[in-house]
Amino acid sequence: MIELRETGLCACEALQAFEARVDDAGAIVSFSGRVRRGGNGGDVTCLHLQAYSPLTERGMTAAADQAMDRWPLTALSVIHRIGDMAPGETIVFVATAARHRRDAFEAADFLMDYLKTEAVFWKKETTPSGDNWIEPRAQDYQDQARWARNGDI
Repeated sequence: MIELRETGLCACEALQAFEARVDDAGAIVSFSGRVRRGGNGGDVTCLHLQAYSPLTERGMTAAADQAMDRWPLTALSVIHRIGDMAPGETIVFVATAARHRRDAFEAADFLMDYLKTEAVFWKKETTPSGDNWIEPRAQDYQDQARWARNGDI
Protein backbone atom coordinates (compact mmCIF):
# COMPACT_ATOMS: atom_id res chain seq x y z
CA MET A 1 0.00 0.00 0.00
CA ILE A 2 1.36 3.39 -1.05
CA GLU A 3 -0.46 6.55 0.01
CA LEU A 4 0.07 10.30 -0.05
CA ARG A 5 -2.35 12.16 2.19
CA GLU A 6 -3.07 15.67 3.38
CA THR A 7 -4.95 14.55 6.48
CA GLY A 8 -3.53 13.52 9.83
CA LEU A 9 -1.59 10.31 10.21
CA CYS A 10 -1.69 8.21 13.38
CA ALA A 11 1.16 5.68 13.37
CA CYS A 12 -0.63 3.50 15.94
CA GLU A 13 -3.74 3.22 13.76
CA ALA A 14 -1.64 2.62 10.64
CA LEU A 15 0.28 -0.17 12.38
CA GLN A 16 -2.89 -1.74 13.71
CA ALA A 17 -4.45 -1.75 10.22
CA PHE A 18 -1.24 -3.18 8.73
CA GLU A 19 -1.04 -5.97 11.33
CA ALA A 20 -4.71 -6.84 10.72
CA ARG A 21 -4.05 -7.62 7.07
CA VAL A 22 -0.79 -9.54 7.60
CA ASP A 23 -1.32 -12.98 9.06
CA ASP A 24 1.60 -14.98 7.68
CA ALA A 25 4.59 -12.92 8.85
CA GLY A 26 6.97 -13.80 11.64
CA ALA A 27 8.30 -10.23 11.71
CA ILE A 28 6.72 -6.82 11.33
CA VAL A 29 8.89 -3.71 11.40
CA SER A 30 7.47 -0.20 11.45
CA PHE A 31 8.92 3.27 11.42
CA SER A 32 7.21 6.59 11.94
CA GLY A 33 8.84 9.97 11.40
CA ARG A 34 7.63 13.13 13.11
CA VAL A 35 8.08 16.87 12.68
CA ARG A 36 10.98 18.00 14.88
CA ARG A 37 10.56 21.03 17.08
CA GLY A 38 14.08 22.29 16.40
CA GLY A 39 15.11 22.70 12.79
CA ASN A 40 17.81 24.35 10.72
CA GLY A 41 16.68 27.87 11.64
CA GLY A 42 15.54 27.36 15.24
CA ASP A 43 12.16 26.45 16.66
CA VAL A 44 9.92 24.98 13.96
CA THR A 45 6.36 26.28 13.92
CA CYS A 46 5.34 24.51 10.70
CA LEU A 47 6.72 22.00 8.22
CA HIS A 48 5.30 22.22 4.70
CA LEU A 49 5.69 19.30 2.29
CA GLN A 50 4.77 19.50 -1.36
CA ALA A 51 4.71 16.66 -3.85
CA TYR A 52 4.03 16.30 -7.54
CA SER A 53 1.54 13.52 -6.97
CA PRO A 54 1.86 11.41 -10.14
CA LEU A 55 5.66 11.53 -10.11
CA THR A 56 6.01 11.15 -6.35
CA GLU A 57 3.63 8.18 -6.20
CA ARG A 58 5.30 6.48 -9.19
CA GLY A 59 8.67 6.73 -7.45
CA MET A 60 7.28 5.45 -4.16
CA THR A 61 5.65 2.53 -5.98
CA ALA A 62 8.89 1.72 -7.81
CA ALA A 63 10.80 1.74 -4.49
CA ALA A 64 8.15 -0.53 -2.94
CA ASP A 65 8.38 -2.89 -5.92
CA GLN A 66 12.18 -3.01 -5.52
CA ALA A 67 11.80 -3.80 -1.82
CA MET A 68 9.39 -6.63 -2.64
CA ASP A 69 11.84 -7.97 -5.25
CA ARG A 70 14.88 -7.70 -2.98
CA TRP A 71 13.49 -9.19 0.21
CA PRO A 72 10.92 -11.94 0.72
CA LEU A 73 8.26 -9.63 2.12
CA THR A 74 4.68 -10.65 2.65
CA ALA A 75 3.46 -7.01 2.75
CA LEU A 76 4.52 -3.40 3.03
CA SER A 77 2.92 -0.04 3.65
CA VAL A 78 4.20 3.49 2.98
CA ILE A 79 2.04 6.44 4.02
CA HIS A 80 3.45 9.97 3.60
CA ARG A 81 1.86 13.28 4.55
CA ILE A 82 1.88 16.39 2.41
CA GLY A 83 0.73 19.89 3.32
CA ASP A 84 1.28 21.80 6.56
CA MET A 85 2.23 19.95 9.74
CA ALA A 86 2.96 21.11 13.27
CA PRO A 87 5.81 19.89 15.49
CA GLY A 88 5.08 16.43 16.86
CA GLU A 89 2.78 15.41 13.99
CA THR A 90 3.59 12.21 12.10
CA ILE A 91 4.99 12.79 8.60
CA VAL A 92 5.64 9.25 7.43
CA PHE A 93 4.79 5.68 8.31
CA VAL A 94 6.59 2.67 6.82
CA ALA A 95 5.85 -0.95 7.71
CA THR A 96 7.22 -4.19 6.31
CA ALA A 97 6.30 -7.79 7.02
CA ALA A 98 8.40 -10.89 6.36
CA ARG A 99 8.94 -14.38 7.68
CA HIS A 100 12.22 -13.26 9.31
CA ARG A 101 13.21 -10.05 11.10
CA ARG A 102 16.32 -9.16 9.12
CA ASP A 103 14.37 -8.99 5.85
CA ALA A 104 11.72 -6.78 7.44
CA PHE A 105 14.31 -4.45 9.02
CA GLU A 106 16.37 -4.08 5.86
CA ALA A 107 13.37 -3.46 3.64
CA ALA A 108 12.02 -0.75 5.98
CA ASP A 109 15.46 0.88 6.11
CA PHE A 110 15.72 0.74 2.29
CA LEU A 111 12.32 2.42 1.91
CA MET A 112 13.14 5.20 4.37
CA ASP A 113 16.48 5.88 2.66
CA TYR A 114 14.61 6.22 -0.64
CA LEU A 115 12.06 8.60 0.89
CA LYS A 116 14.79 10.77 2.43
CA THR A 117 16.85 11.16 -0.74
CA GLU A 118 15.05 10.23 -3.95
CA ALA A 119 11.32 10.77 -3.42
CA VAL A 120 9.97 13.93 -5.05
CA PHE A 121 9.10 16.14 -2.09
CA TRP A 122 9.83 19.79 -1.38
CA LYS A 123 10.18 20.52 2.34
CA LYS A 124 10.07 23.91 3.98
CA GLU A 125 10.40 24.68 7.69
CA THR A 126 8.85 27.81 9.12
CA THR A 127 10.57 29.26 12.19
CA PRO A 128 10.28 32.60 14.00
CA SER A 129 13.28 33.78 11.96
CA GLY A 130 11.77 32.82 8.58
CA ASP A 131 11.40 29.97 6.14
CA ASN A 132 14.10 27.41 5.30
CA TRP A 133 14.02 24.90 2.44
CA ILE A 134 15.30 21.50 3.56
CA GLU A 135 17.59 19.36 1.44
CA PRO A 136 18.80 15.83 2.24
CA ARG A 137 22.02 15.75 4.25
CA ALA A 138 25.25 14.16 3.01
CA GLN A 139 24.64 11.34 5.52
CA ASP A 140 21.23 10.67 3.95
CA TYR A 141 22.91 10.12 0.56
CA GLN A 142 25.58 7.89 2.13
CA ASP A 143 22.84 5.82 3.76
CA GLN A 144 20.97 5.50 0.47
CA ALA A 145 24.13 4.54 -1.46
CA ARG A 146 24.34 1.27 0.53
CA TRP A 147 21.45 -0.08 -1.50
CA ALA A 148 22.73 0.79 -4.97
CA ARG A 149 22.55 -2.02 -7.47
CA ASN A 150 22.59 -1.86 -11.21
CA GLY A 151 19.11 -0.87 -12.39
CA ASP A 152 17.77 0.26 -8.99
CA ILE A 153 16.29 3.65 -8.26
